[in-house]
Amino acid sequence: MEKHTKKGFLFKKYEAPFQSPFDKLFEIFKELITHTSGDFEEAIDWLRQLDVEYKLTDSDYTIDDFIEDLKKKGYIREELKEDGTSGTGITAKTERAIRQQALDQIFGNLKRSGSGNHKTKHSGSGDEQTGEYREYHFGDSLESISLTESLKNAQINNGADEFRLTENDLVVEESKFKAQMSTVLMIDISHSMILYGEDRITPAKKVAMALAELITTRYPKDTIDILVFGNDAWPIAIKDLPHLKVGPYHTNTVAGLQLAMDMLRRKRNTNKQIFMITDGKPSCVREKDGTYYMNSNGLDEYIVEQCYNQAAQARKLHIPITTFMIANDPYLQKFVNRFTEANQGKAFYTGLKGLGEMIFEDYETNRKKKIK
Repeated sequence: MEKHTKKGFLFKKYEAPFQSPFDKLFEIFKELITHTSGDFEEAIDWLRQLDVEYKLTDSDYTIDDFIEDLKKKGYIREELKEDGTSGTGITAKTERAIRQQALDQIFGNLKRSGSGNHKTKHSGSGDEQTGEYREYHFGDSLESISLTESLKNAQINNGADEFRLTENDLVVEESKFKAQMSTVLMIDISHSMILYGEDRITPAKKVAMALAELITTRYPKDTIDILVFGNDAWPIAIKDLPHLKVGPYHTNTVAGLQLAMDMLRRKRNTNKQIFMITDGKPSCVREKDGTYYMNSNGLDEYIVEQCYNQAAQARKLHIPITTFMIANDPYLQKFVNRFTEANQGKAFYTGLKGLGEMIFEDYETNRKKKIK
């Protein structure tokens, strides 16, 4: 008797994957510690409030048990605060976990691959196999010889009875160079990044952490440097990103661009680029005598002209600038348009939603072409 198998869909109630009490709280904790710029006590206070409202714990596993596990697992440690009092701070292990979470949230559809991954159109002695073959030429490295294809040629050309491999049987698999990219990410930390009841700095931090984690794990041959700019500009380490805060600053875009270009001048890579995340207009420049010229009212011609000059200077150095403007004021768009024209770069006018995906898409696009 013939057996028939029925095909179709089986619907059932969704069952969330199992998480231990620690893992469930740790996911929330990583999000909170990002919002509090690494302030452990404030993050735990928020976690306790959420516990009261949403019953995250029970008598078998409390918030205090969670804190004890954080200590045992090496996520937090006792440390001295800036005011000299003792407190609790996060460790490098937590910083790595936060970066990985940011990467999963923003670029979750990516899979880790080998180093490099920056393709060019030029064939030659590279480190990425193309699947295409050619005859062996004097000077080709032994590593580039395709043993399987060469043995097959030897059998075809000389017969299988008396095996003989000659130079004419050798074939080489073509390869491509993988371009390397050096990126500087500029983050605006002026006061406007937290004005009007909107937290803009936290999404910017998440994007920076995700991009840093992406490059260091997926493209280890590439480099990324991060700087922040307010009244001045200064570099920060990747490990400092979770602790990044907005200050009572104006926006010295010129200082940020100058520092970014100085960083990239030291890189040996041919491909260089600047990503700039900002929500405001340039409102500050530092004069040669060390004083600051500031003007927050509209677009100051003296300040913006210096921005255009920096954009043109970057163009001469073959450094494209991609501006992510998280504001939609028409006069600011006009400034960004002219700035972008001076550099021959790109500009995106975007809100906070989708910022990470846009930056990743642009990074992927730029790394696939050789910037000349």
